[in-house]
Amino acid sequence: MDLIPEPRRADFRPGAPRLRLGPATTSAAGPGTEGVAGWLRRELGAATGFAFPEAAPGARGDVRLALDAGLAGEEYRLVIAGDGVELAGGSAAGVFWGAQTLRQLLGPDAYRRAPLPGRVWELPHGVVDDGPRFGWRGMMLDVARHFMPKDGVLRYIDLLAAHKLNVLHLHLTDDQGWRVEIKRHPRLTEVGAWRPRSRWGHRASPLWNETPHGGHYTQDDIREIVAYAAQRHVRVVPEIDVPGHSQAAIAAYPELGNTDVVDTAALGVWDDWGVSENVLAPSEAVLRFYEGVFEELLELFPAEVSPFVHVGGDECPKAQWRASAAAQARIRELGLDGEDGLQSWFIRHFDRWLAERGRRLIGWDEILEGGLAPGAAVSSWRGYAGGVAAAEAGHDVVMCPQEHVYLDHRQAAGPDEPMPIGYVRTLADVYRFEPVPPTLSPEAAAHVLGAQANLWTEVTENQSRVDYQAFPRLAAFAEVVWSRLPEPAKRDAEAFEARMAGHYARLDALGVDYRPPGGPSPRQRRPGVRGRPIEGEPPIV
Repeated sequence: MDLIPEPRRADFRPGAPRLRLGPATTSAAGPGTEGVAGWLRRELGAATGFAFPEAAPGARGDVRLALDAGLAGEEYRLVIAGDGVELAGGSAAGVFWGAQTLRQLLGPDAYRRAPLPGRVWELPHGVVDDGPRFGWRGMMLDVARHFMPKDGVLRYIDLLAAHKLNVLHLHLTDDQGWRVEIKRHPRLTEVGAWRPRSRWGHRASPLWNETPHGGHYTQDDIREIVAYAAQRHVRVVPEIDVPGHSQAAIAAYPELGNTDVVDTAALGVWDDWGVSENVLAPSEAVLRFYEGVFEELLELFPAEVSPFVHVGGDECPKAQWRASAAAQARIRELGLDGEDGLQSWFIRHFDRWLAERGRRLIGWDEILEGGLAPGAAVSSWRGYAGGVAAAEAGHDVVMCPQEHVYLDHRQAAGPDEPMPIGYVRTLADVYRFEPVPPTLSPEAAAHVLGAQANLWTEVTENQSRVDYQAFPRLAAFAEVVWSRLPEPAKRDAEAFEARMAGHYARLDALGVDYRPPGGPSPRQRRPGVRGRPIEGEPPIV
Protein backbone atom coordinates (compact mmCIF):
# COMPACT_ATOMS: atom_id res chain seq x y z
CA MET A 1 0.00 0.00 0.00
CA ASP A 2 1.12 3.60 -0.55
CA LEU A 3 0.62 4.58 3.11
CA ILE A 4 2.71 7.59 4.21
CA PRO A 5 4.22 7.52 6.75
CA GLU A 6 4.96 3.82 6.44
CA PRO A 7 3.36 1.84 9.27
CA ARG A 8 5.27 -0.46 11.57
CA ARG A 9 3.26 -3.47 10.39
CA ALA A 10 0.57 -3.67 7.72
CA ASP A 11 -0.89 -7.00 6.57
CA PHE A 12 -3.53 -6.87 3.86
CA ARG A 13 -5.31 -9.71 2.07
CA PRO A 14 -5.33 -8.79 -1.63
CA GLY A 15 -7.64 -11.62 -2.65
CA ALA A 16 -10.20 -11.09 0.09
CA PRO A 17 -13.50 -9.26 -0.46
CA ARG A 18 -13.33 -5.57 0.34
CA LEU A 19 -15.41 -3.84 2.99
CA ARG A 20 -17.83 -1.44 1.33
CA LEU A 21 -19.08 1.68 3.10
CA GLY A 22 -22.43 3.21 2.26
CA PRO A 23 -25.27 5.42 3.45
CA ALA A 24 -26.24 2.85 6.09
CA THR A 25 -22.74 2.56 7.59
CA THR A 26 -22.83 3.41 11.31
CA SER A 27 -20.13 4.35 13.79
CA ALA A 28 -19.66 3.60 17.47
CA ALA A 29 -17.39 5.71 19.68
CA GLY A 30 -16.15 4.17 22.90
CA PRO A 31 -15.44 6.36 25.94
CA GLY A 32 -12.68 8.85 25.24
CA THR A 33 -12.94 8.59 21.44
CA GLU A 34 -15.91 10.86 20.86
CA GLY A 35 -13.78 13.69 19.47
CA VAL A 36 -12.14 11.42 16.90
CA ALA A 37 -15.55 10.05 15.91
CA GLY A 38 -16.78 13.59 15.34
CA TRP A 39 -13.75 14.34 13.17
CA LEU A 40 -14.32 11.18 11.11
CA ARG A 41 -17.97 12.02 10.53
CA ARG A 42 -17.13 15.55 9.42
CA GLU A 43 -14.22 14.71 7.13
CA LEU A 44 -15.37 11.41 5.65
CA GLY A 45 -18.96 12.61 5.61
CA ALA A 46 -18.00 15.60 3.47
CA ALA A 47 -16.06 13.42 1.01
CA THR A 48 -18.51 10.51 0.76
CA GLY A 49 -21.88 12.12 1.44
CA PHE A 50 -22.53 9.51 4.15
CA ALA A 51 -23.57 10.60 7.66
CA PHE A 52 -21.92 7.72 9.58
CA PRO A 53 -24.54 8.04 12.33
CA GLU A 54 -23.99 6.71 15.83
CA ALA A 55 -25.12 3.08 16.07
CA ALA A 56 -28.37 2.44 17.90
CA PRO A 57 -28.09 1.62 21.62
CA GLY A 58 -26.90 -1.97 21.98
CA ALA A 59 -25.85 -2.20 18.33
CA ARG A 60 -22.22 -2.92 17.49
CA GLY A 61 -21.68 -0.33 14.77
CA ASP A 62 -19.76 -0.74 11.53
CA VAL A 63 -16.81 1.56 12.36
CA ARG A 64 -15.90 1.02 16.01
CA LEU A 65 -13.49 3.24 17.96
CA ALA A 66 -12.07 2.35 21.37
CA LEU A 67 -9.20 2.99 23.77
CA ASP A 68 -6.92 0.06 24.58
CA ALA A 69 -4.77 0.15 27.73
CA GLY A 70 -2.45 -2.41 26.13
CA LEU A 71 -1.25 0.16 23.58
CA ALA A 72 1.12 3.06 24.24
CA GLY A 73 -0.31 6.57 24.01
CA GLU A 74 0.04 7.25 20.28
CA GLU A 75 -0.05 3.64 19.12
CA TYR A 76 -3.06 2.26 17.28
CA ARG A 77 -4.36 -0.99 15.83
CA LEU A 78 -6.64 -0.93 12.79
CA VAL A 79 -8.49 -4.14 11.84
CA ILE A 80 -10.67 -4.24 8.71
CA ALA A 81 -12.78 -7.33 8.18
CA GLY A 82 -16.12 -8.43 6.85
CA ASP A 83 -17.95 -7.27 9.97
CA GLY A 84 -16.57 -3.75 9.89
CA VAL A 85 -13.67 -1.65 11.17
CA GLU A 86 -12.08 -1.94 14.62
CA LEU A 87 -9.84 1.01 15.49
CA ALA A 88 -8.17 1.06 18.91
CA GLY A 89 -5.56 3.40 20.31
CA GLY A 90 -3.60 3.86 23.49
CA SER A 91 -5.16 7.32 23.76
CA ALA A 92 -7.46 9.53 21.73
CA ALA A 93 -4.34 10.64 19.84
CA GLY A 94 -3.56 7.05 18.89
CA VAL A 95 -7.12 6.55 17.66
CA PHE A 96 -6.82 9.77 15.66
CA TRP A 97 -3.62 8.64 13.91
CA GLY A 98 -5.35 5.38 13.08
CA ALA A 99 -8.23 7.37 11.62
CA GLN A 100 -5.73 9.13 9.35
CA THR A 101 -4.57 5.74 8.09
CA LEU A 102 -8.19 4.71 7.52
CA ARG A 103 -8.71 7.83 5.44
CA GLN A 104 -5.63 7.09 3.32
CA LEU A 105 -6.90 3.57 2.65
CA LEU A 106 -10.15 4.96 1.25
CA GLY A 107 -8.25 6.66 -1.58
CA PRO A 108 -7.46 10.24 -2.62
CA ASP A 109 -11.06 11.31 -2.98
CA ALA A 110 -11.50 10.82 0.78
CA TYR A 111 -9.67 14.17 1.08
CA ARG A 112 -12.23 16.13 -0.91
CA ARG A 113 -14.80 18.45 0.63
CA ALA A 114 -17.77 17.21 -1.39
CA PRO A 115 -18.63 13.82 -2.88
CA LEU A 116 -17.81 13.13 -6.51
CA PRO A 117 -20.33 11.18 -8.61
CA GLY A 118 -19.92 7.46 -9.12
CA ARG A 119 -17.43 6.84 -6.34
CA VAL A 120 -17.43 3.49 -4.52
CA TRP A 121 -15.96 3.53 -1.03
CA GLU A 122 -14.16 0.33 -0.11
CA LEU A 123 -11.46 -0.77 2.33
CA PRO A 124 -9.07 -3.72 2.00
CA HIS A 125 -9.28 -6.46 4.61
CA GLY A 126 -6.22 -6.42 6.83
CA VAL A 127 -4.49 -5.28 10.00
CA VAL A 128 -2.28 -2.26 10.70
CA ASP A 129 -0.27 -2.09 13.95
CA ASP A 130 1.52 1.21 14.25
CA GLY A 131 3.02 3.86 16.48
CA PRO A 132 5.53 6.72 16.22
CA ARG A 133 9.27 6.66 16.73
CA PHE A 134 9.35 10.16 18.28
CA GLY A 135 6.99 12.16 20.45
CA TRP A 136 7.98 15.50 18.85
CA ARG A 137 7.18 15.46 15.13
CA GLY A 138 6.99 19.05 14.11
CA MET A 139 7.08 21.84 11.60
CA MET A 140 8.17 25.41 12.29
CA LEU A 141 6.17 27.96 10.30
CA ASP A 142 7.51 31.51 10.14
CA VAL A 143 4.50 33.84 10.07
CA ALA A 144 6.58 36.86 11.08
CA ARG A 145 8.47 37.53 7.82
CA HIS A 146 5.36 36.96 5.71
CA PHE A 147 2.07 36.84 7.56
CA MET A 148 -0.14 33.82 6.95
CA PRO A 149 -3.82 34.59 7.62
CA LYS A 150 -5.60 32.47 10.21
CA ASP A 151 -7.35 30.24 7.66
CA GLY A 152 -3.98 29.30 6.21
CA VAL A 153 -2.67 28.31 9.64
CA LEU A 154 -5.75 26.14 10.26
CA ARG A 155 -5.18 24.53 6.87
CA TYR A 156 -1.58 23.73 7.78
CA ILE A 157 -2.72 22.13 11.01
CA ASP A 158 -4.87 19.80 8.91
CA LEU A 159 -1.93 19.08 6.60
CA LEU A 160 0.33 18.27 9.56
CA ALA A 161 -2.30 15.98 11.06
CA ALA A 162 -2.79 14.20 7.74
CA HIS A 163 0.90 13.27 7.90
CA LYS A 164 0.81 12.30 11.61
CA LEU A 165 2.88 15.32 12.61
CA ASN A 166 1.95 16.63 16.04
CA VAL A 167 3.76 19.94 16.68
CA LEU A 168 3.25 23.30 14.98
CA HIS A 169 5.96 25.76 16.06
CA LEU A 170 4.68 29.26 15.24
CA HIS A 171 7.42 31.87 14.82
CA LEU A 172 5.31 34.87 15.85
CA THR A 173 7.79 37.75 16.15
CA ASP A 174 10.88 39.01 14.35
CA ASP A 175 12.52 42.16 13.04
CA GLN A 176 10.02 42.23 10.17
CA GLY A 177 6.78 41.86 12.10
CA TRP A 178 4.94 41.11 15.36
CA ARG A 179 1.97 38.81 14.81
CA VAL A 180 0.13 38.25 18.13
CA GLU A 181 -2.13 40.70 19.96
CA ILE A 182 -0.87 41.71 23.42
CA LYS A 183 -3.56 43.81 25.05
CA ARG A 184 -1.38 45.59 27.57
CA HIS A 185 0.98 46.63 24.76
CA PRO A 186 -1.31 47.44 21.81
CA ARG A 187 1.38 49.16 19.70
CA LEU A 188 3.08 45.78 19.20
CA THR A 189 0.45 45.08 16.56
CA GLU A 190 -0.73 48.61 15.76
CA VAL A 191 2.84 49.53 14.75
CA GLY A 192 4.92 46.36 14.93
CA ALA A 193 2.70 44.25 12.67
CA TRP A 194 3.26 46.43 9.57
CA ARG A 195 6.19 47.29 7.35
CA PRO A 196 6.09 49.74 4.44
CA ARG A 197 7.61 47.41 1.84
CA SER A 198 9.51 44.13 1.44
CA ARG A 199 12.65 43.07 -0.34
CA TRP A 200 11.69 40.98 -3.41
CA GLY A 201 14.07 38.04 -3.30
CA HIS A 202 17.21 37.54 -1.24
CA ARG A 203 18.73 40.59 0.47
CA ALA A 204 21.22 40.87 -2.42
CA SER A 205 18.34 41.47 -4.82
CA PRO A 206 17.88 45.07 -6.03
CA LEU A 207 14.11 44.52 -6.31
CA TRP A 208 11.41 45.66 -3.89
CA ASN A 209 7.73 44.96 -3.42
CA GLU A 210 6.41 48.38 -2.50
CA THR A 211 3.09 47.08 -1.12
CA PRO A 212 2.86 47.51 2.68
CA HIS A 213 2.80 44.11 4.34
CA GLY A 214 1.40 43.00 7.68
CA GLY A 215 -1.30 41.48 9.79
CA HIS A 216 -1.67 39.79 13.15
CA TYR A 217 -3.73 37.25 15.05
CA THR A 218 -6.14 38.53 17.66
CA GLN A 219 -6.14 36.70 20.96
CA ASP A 220 -9.36 34.96 19.96
CA ASP A 221 -7.70 33.92 16.68
CA ILE A 222 -4.92 32.30 18.71
CA ARG A 223 -7.42 30.57 20.99
CA GLU A 224 -9.18 29.22 17.91
CA ILE A 225 -5.90 28.01 16.37
CA VAL A 226 -4.87 26.27 19.61
CA ALA A 227 -8.28 24.64 20.06
CA TYR A 228 -8.45 23.55 16.41
CA ALA A 229 -5.00 22.01 16.71
CA ALA A 230 -5.86 20.25 19.98
CA GLN A 231 -8.88 18.62 18.33
CA ARG A 232 -6.40 17.16 15.84
CA HIS A 233 -3.83 16.22 18.51
CA VAL A 234 -1.37 18.86 17.34
CA ARG A 235 0.43 21.02 19.92
CA VAL A 236 1.11 24.65 19.04
CA VAL A 237 4.42 25.99 20.39
CA PRO A 238 4.58 29.81 20.30
CA GLU A 239 7.85 31.67 19.74
CA ILE A 240 8.52 35.19 21.00
CA ASP A 241 12.10 36.17 20.12
CA VAL A 242 14.41 37.64 22.78
CA PRO A 243 16.83 39.40 22.92
CA GLY A 244 17.60 39.57 19.18
CA HIS A 245 15.27 39.65 16.17
CA SER A 246 13.35 42.37 18.02
CA GLN A 247 13.27 45.43 15.75
CA ALA A 248 9.49 45.25 15.23
CA ALA A 249 8.97 45.42 19.01
CA ILE A 250 11.49 48.27 19.33
CA ALA A 251 9.76 50.16 16.52
CA ALA A 252 6.54 49.94 18.51
CA TYR A 253 8.13 50.77 21.89
CA PRO A 254 11.48 52.56 21.35
CA GLU A 255 12.37 52.35 25.06
CA LEU A 256 12.97 48.61 24.59
CA GLY A 257 16.11 49.33 22.54
CA ASN A 258 19.59 50.55 23.39
CA THR A 259 18.66 54.21 23.43
CA ASP A 260 22.11 55.43 24.49
CA VAL A 261 23.66 54.28 21.19
CA VAL A 262 20.73 54.30 18.73
CA ASP A 263 17.92 56.76 18.01
CA THR A 264 15.34 54.03 18.48
CA ALA A 265 12.47 56.50 18.06
CA ALA A 266 13.47 56.75 14.39
CA LEU A 267 13.30 52.99 13.80
CA GLY A 268 10.52 51.33 11.85
CA VAL A 269 9.65 47.72 11.33
CA TRP A 270 12.50 46.33 9.23
CA ASP A 271 11.75 45.98 5.51
CA ASP A 272 14.83 43.89 4.67
CA TRP A 273 15.97 40.33 5.36
CA GLY A 274 18.89 39.14 7.42
CA VAL A 275 19.71 39.89 11.07
CA SER A 276 19.07 43.38 12.43
CA GLU A 277 21.61 44.98 14.78
CA ASN A 278 18.73 46.42 16.84
CA VAL A 279 18.40 44.21 19.92
CA LEU A 280 16.72 44.57 23.30
CA ALA A 281 18.36 46.60 26.04
CA PRO A 282 19.44 44.51 29.06
CA SER A 283 17.31 46.40 31.59
CA GLU A 284 14.85 45.46 34.29
CA ALA A 285 12.20 47.49 32.48
CA VAL A 286 12.62 45.32 29.38
CA LEU A 287 12.30 42.16 31.48
CA ARG A 288 9.09 43.48 33.03
CA PHE A 289 7.73 44.35 29.56
CA TYR A 290 8.34 40.85 28.22
CA GLU A 291 7.04 39.20 31.38
CA GLY A 292 3.78 40.98 30.59
CA VAL A 293 3.93 39.64 27.04
CA PHE A 294 4.50 36.10 28.27
CA GLU A 295 1.76 36.37 30.90
CA GLU A 296 -0.79 36.98 28.16
CA LEU A 297 0.81 34.35 25.95
CA LEU A 298 0.54 31.64 28.63
CA GLU A 299 -3.18 32.31 28.92
CA LEU A 300 -3.56 31.81 25.16
CA PHE A 301 -1.49 28.60 25.10
CA PRO A 302 -2.65 26.48 28.08
CA ALA A 303 -0.03 24.21 29.64
CA GLU A 304 -2.00 21.04 28.92
CA VAL A 305 -1.76 21.63 25.17
CA SER A 306 1.48 23.63 24.98
CA PRO A 307 3.94 23.01 27.84
CA PHE A 308 6.84 24.48 25.84
CA VAL A 309 7.38 28.17 25.08
CA HIS A 310 10.04 29.09 22.54
CA VAL A 311 12.05 32.25 23.26
CA GLY A 312 14.28 32.27 20.16
CA GLY A 313 17.63 33.38 21.61
CA ASP A 314 19.34 33.09 18.23
CA GLU A 315 21.39 35.43 16.06
CA CYS A 316 21.75 38.22 18.63
CA PRO A 317 24.34 40.75 17.39
CA LYS A 318 26.40 42.18 20.25
CA ALA A 319 27.63 45.45 18.65
CA GLN A 320 25.09 47.69 20.39
CA TRP A 321 25.77 46.10 23.79
CA ARG A 322 29.50 46.60 23.28
CA ALA A 323 28.92 50.30 22.49
CA SER A 324 26.30 50.88 25.19
CA ALA A 325 27.49 52.29 28.51
CA ALA A 326 24.27 51.05 30.10
CA ALA A 327 24.81 47.50 28.81
CA GLN A 328 28.43 47.47 29.95
CA ALA A 329 27.40 48.70 33.39
CA ARG A 330 24.84 45.90 33.49
CA ILE A 331 27.54 43.32 32.67
CA ARG A 332 29.67 44.61 35.57
CA GLU A 333 26.71 44.81 37.95
CA LEU A 334 25.68 41.22 37.26
CA GLY A 335 29.24 39.89 37.13
CA LEU A 336 28.71 38.43 33.68
CA ASP A 337 31.23 37.09 31.19
CA GLY A 338 30.89 39.80 28.57
CA GLU A 339 28.14 40.14 26.00
CA ASP A 340 27.62 36.38 25.60
CA GLY A 341 26.92 36.27 29.33
CA LEU A 342 24.35 39.04 28.85
CA GLN A 343 22.52 36.99 26.25
CA SER A 344 22.58 34.00 28.60
CA TRP A 345 21.26 36.23 31.41
CA PHE A 346 18.18 37.04 29.31
CA ILE A 347 17.49 33.37 28.62
CA ARG A 348 18.15 32.21 32.18
CA HIS A 349 15.74 34.82 33.51
CA PHE A 350 12.89 33.56 31.35
CA ASP A 351 13.81 29.95 32.00
CA ARG A 352 13.24 30.56 35.73
CA TRP A 353 10.19 32.71 35.10
CA LEU A 354 8.52 30.09 32.90
CA ALA A 355 9.47 27.21 35.21
CA GLU A 356 7.79 28.98 38.12
CA ARG A 357 4.59 28.90 36.06
CA GLY A 358 4.84 25.24 35.10
CA ARG A 359 6.23 25.78 31.61
CA ARG A 360 9.41 24.75 29.83
CA LEU A 361 11.64 27.06 27.84
CA ILE A 362 13.01 25.98 24.50
CA GLY A 363 15.32 28.05 22.30
CA TRP A 364 17.63 27.87 19.31
CA ASP A 365 21.07 26.42 19.97
CA GLU A 366 22.64 29.86 20.54
CA ILE A 367 21.16 29.66 24.04
CA LEU A 368 24.12 27.36 24.77
CA GLU A 369 26.41 30.40 24.51
CA GLY A 370 27.30 31.75 27.92
CA GLY A 371 25.89 28.67 29.67
CA LEU A 372 22.60 26.83 29.20
CA ALA A 373 19.70 27.57 31.53
CA PRO A 374 19.06 24.55 33.79
CA GLY A 375 15.64 23.56 32.53
CA ALA A 376 15.96 24.65 28.93
CA ALA A 377 15.51 22.46 25.85
CA VAL A 378 17.37 23.17 22.62
CA SER A 379 16.26 23.43 18.99
CA SER A 380 19.48 22.40 17.24
CA TRP A 381 19.55 24.27 13.92
CA ARG A 382 23.24 24.97 13.26
CA GLY A 383 23.94 21.36 12.43
CA TYR A 384 23.94 18.62 15.04
CA ALA A 385 26.69 19.98 17.31
CA GLY A 386 24.50 22.07 19.60
CA GLY A 387 22.01 19.27 20.01
CA VAL A 388 24.74 16.76 20.74
CA ALA A 389 26.32 19.02 23.38
CA ALA A 390 22.96 19.70 25.01
CA ALA A 391 21.87 16.04 25.01
CA GLU A 392 25.18 14.85 26.46
CA ALA A 393 24.72 17.45 29.22
CA GLY A 394 21.27 16.03 30.01
CA HIS A 395 19.09 18.59 28.21
CA ASP A 396 16.21 17.69 25.91
CA VAL A 397 16.74 18.40 22.22
CA VAL A 398 14.67 18.85 19.07
CA MET A 399 16.83 18.21 16.01
CA CYS A 400 16.28 20.60 13.09
CA PRO A 401 19.68 21.04 11.38
CA GLN A 402 19.47 23.52 8.54
CA GLU A 403 21.62 21.35 6.26
CA HIS A 404 18.90 18.68 6.28
CA VAL A 405 15.42 19.96 7.15
CA TYR A 406 15.18 23.66 6.34
CA LEU A 407 12.37 23.53 3.80
CA ASP A 408 12.97 27.08 2.58
CA HIS A 409 16.18 25.72 1.03
CA ARG A 410 16.14 24.90 -2.67
CA GLN A 411 14.93 21.51 -3.92
CA ALA A 412 17.18 21.31 -6.99
CA ALA A 413 20.25 23.02 -8.42
CA GLY A 414 18.61 24.15 -11.66
CA PRO A 415 17.90 27.79 -12.54
CA ASP A 416 14.12 27.34 -12.40
CA GLU A 417 13.79 27.04 -8.61
CA PRO A 418 11.87 30.12 -7.39
CA MET A 419 14.18 32.47 -5.44
CA PRO A 420 16.57 29.60 -4.60
CA ILE A 421 17.97 29.71 -1.07
CA GLY A 422 20.64 27.71 0.74
CA TYR A 423 21.54 24.07 0.27
CA VAL A 424 20.08 21.76 -2.35
CA ARG A 425 17.95 19.30 -0.43
CA THR A 426 15.94 16.92 -2.57
CA LEU A 427 13.08 14.70 -1.52
CA ALA A 428 15.56 11.82 -1.22
CA ASP A 429 17.91 13.96 0.90
CA VAL A 430 15.17 14.70 3.41
CA TYR A 431 14.19 11.04 3.44
CA ARG A 432 17.74 10.17 4.53
CA PHE A 433 17.75 12.64 7.43
CA GLU A 434 18.52 10.95 10.75
CA PRO A 435 17.45 12.81 13.93
CA VAL A 436 19.72 10.84 16.31
CA PRO A 437 23.44 11.14 15.49
CA PRO A 438 25.24 7.80 15.89
CA THR A 439 27.84 9.46 18.13
CA LEU A 440 25.32 9.98 20.94
CA SER A 441 25.45 7.69 23.92
CA PRO A 442 22.22 5.78 24.65
CA GLU A 443 21.58 8.02 27.66
CA ALA A 444 22.02 11.16 25.58
CA ALA A 445 19.96 9.77 22.69
CA ALA A 446 17.01 9.45 25.09
CA HIS A 447 17.05 13.26 25.34
CA VAL A 448 16.25 13.65 21.61
CA LEU A 449 12.54 14.43 21.81
CA GLY A 450 12.27 14.25 18.05
CA ALA A 451 12.73 16.60 15.14
CA GLN A 452 11.05 19.31 13.16
CA ALA A 453 11.30 20.75 9.68
CA ASN A 454 11.63 24.54 9.59
CA LEU A 455 10.19 26.82 6.92
CA TRP A 456 11.30 30.45 6.97
CA THR A 457 9.33 32.85 4.79
CA GLU A 458 11.60 35.72 3.72
CA VAL A 459 11.21 34.72 0.06
CA THR A 460 8.08 32.60 0.56
CA GLU A 461 5.49 35.30 0.23
CA ASN A 462 2.16 33.45 0.14
CA GLN A 463 0.42 30.13 0.75
CA SER A 464 1.25 28.70 -2.66
CA ARG A 465 4.95 29.38 -2.13
CA VAL A 466 4.81 27.80 1.34
CA ASP A 467 3.15 24.74 -0.21
CA TYR A 468 5.82 24.56 -2.90
CA GLN A 469 8.65 24.60 -0.38
CA ALA A 470 6.98 22.25 2.11
CA PHE A 471 5.71 19.54 -0.20
CA PRO A 472 6.52 16.86 -1.08
CA ARG A 473 9.50 17.06 1.30
CA LEU A 474 7.33 17.36 4.40
CA ALA A 475 5.87 13.93 3.57
CA ALA A 476 9.39 12.46 3.56
CA PHE A 477 10.16 14.19 6.84
CA ALA A 478 6.94 12.83 8.35
CA GLU A 479 8.02 9.28 7.55
CA VAL A 480 11.46 9.88 9.07
CA VAL A 481 10.05 10.99 12.42
CA TRP A 482 7.13 8.53 12.56
CA SER A 483 8.46 5.29 11.10
CA ARG A 484 11.32 3.15 12.35
CA LEU A 485 13.49 3.34 9.27
CA PRO A 486 16.90 1.71 8.80
CA GLU A 487 20.03 3.81 9.00
CA PRO A 488 20.19 6.48 6.26
CA ALA A 489 22.55 4.57 3.94
CA LYS A 490 20.08 1.66 3.85
CA ARG A 491 16.90 3.65 3.28
CA ASP A 492 15.14 2.94 0.01
CA ALA A 493 14.44 6.45 -1.26
CA GLU A 494 13.33 5.10 -4.65
CA ALA A 495 10.65 2.95 -3.00
CA PHE A 496 9.49 5.97 -1.02
CA GLU A 497 9.26 8.05 -4.17
CA ALA A 498 7.24 5.27 -5.79
CA ARG A 499 4.78 5.43 -2.90
CA MET A 500 4.65 9.19 -3.35
CA ALA A 501 3.03 8.61 -6.75
CA GLY A 502 -0.15 7.68 -4.90
CA HIS A 503 0.34 10.38 -2.28
CA TYR A 504 0.48 13.16 -4.87
CA ALA A 505 -3.16 12.38 -5.67
CA ARG A 506 -4.03 12.98 -2.00
CA LEU A 507 -2.17 16.29 -2.06
CA ASP A 508 -4.04 17.22 -5.25
CA ALA A 509 -7.36 16.51 -3.54
CA LEU A 510 -6.26 18.67 -0.61
CA GLY A 511 -5.35 21.53 -2.94
CA VAL A 512 -1.66 21.53 -2.04
CA ASP A 513 0.45 23.49 -4.53
CA TYR A 514 3.46 21.15 -4.22
CA ARG A 515 6.59 21.04 -6.33
CA PRO A 516 5.98 18.55 -9.17
CA PRO A 517 8.52 15.70 -9.37
CA GLY A 518 9.77 17.01 -12.73
CA GLY A 519 10.38 20.54 -11.47
CA PRO A 520 8.39 23.74 -11.05
CA SER A 521 5.60 24.64 -13.40
CA PRO A 522 6.02 27.97 -15.23
CA ARG A 523 3.73 29.79 -12.78
CA GLN A 524 5.77 28.54 -9.82
CA ARG A 525 9.02 30.10 -11.06
CA ARG A 526 10.30 33.58 -10.22
CA PRO A 527 12.61 34.44 -13.15
CA GLY A 528 15.01 37.28 -12.57
CA VAL A 529 14.63 37.36 -8.77
CA ARG A 530 17.87 36.64 -6.96
CA GLY A 531 18.25 33.92 -4.37
CA ARG A 532 21.26 32.78 -2.37
CA PRO A 533 23.94 31.82 -3.08
CA ILE A 534 24.22 33.96 -6.20
CA GLU A 535 26.95 33.96 -8.81
CA GLY A 536 30.27 34.91 -7.24
CA GLU A 537 29.04 34.38 -3.69
CA PRO A 538 30.83 31.70 -1.65
CA PRO A 539 28.87 28.58 -0.77
CA ILE A 540 26.94 28.51 2.50
CA VAL A 541 28.82 26.77 5.29
